[in-house]
Amino acid sequence: MVNASGVVERECRAKYLRSAAGEEFLGRCAMSGKNKSKIPAEKMELYEKLIASVPKIEQKGAVHPYTSLNGHMFTYLDQNGTLGMRLPEEERKAFLKKYKTRLFESYGVVKKDWVTVPETLLANTKELKKYLEISFAHVQTLKPK
Repeated sequence: MVNASGVVERECRAKYLRSAAGEEFLGRCAMSGKNKSKIPAEKMELYEKLIASVPKIEQKGAVHPYTSLNGHMFTYLDQNGTLGMRLPEEERKAFLKKYKTRLFESYGVVKKDWVTVPETLLANTKELKKYLEISFAHVQTLKPK
């Protein structure tokens, strides 16, 4: 849901545990200010469109959207709407050079195997999809956590 300020807000859904007797209610998440995404709506829409372009990939995280496989994250959209993507070494080097970008930084930590996706590339789903597929293939080679 997009609020009046153009910020994406996600509703927190009730959690249920399936039991032999049916569904048992476990609680509802509180929707405090900490649980609302500050990501600009247009960036969230571009990210969602990108992830949807590869049906095998599931988007996770309502407030902090990301993708992961076997415990390894491979994309992350930060609260400013900056996309980070994990790439194998050779593709990462080529990506950094081709798009004149830098390694991805999250919470003050530079992630050595992640790239920062330029805004113009985030808007080009067709071109960026190739790198998403490379990223997905790469994490499939990593040992599950």
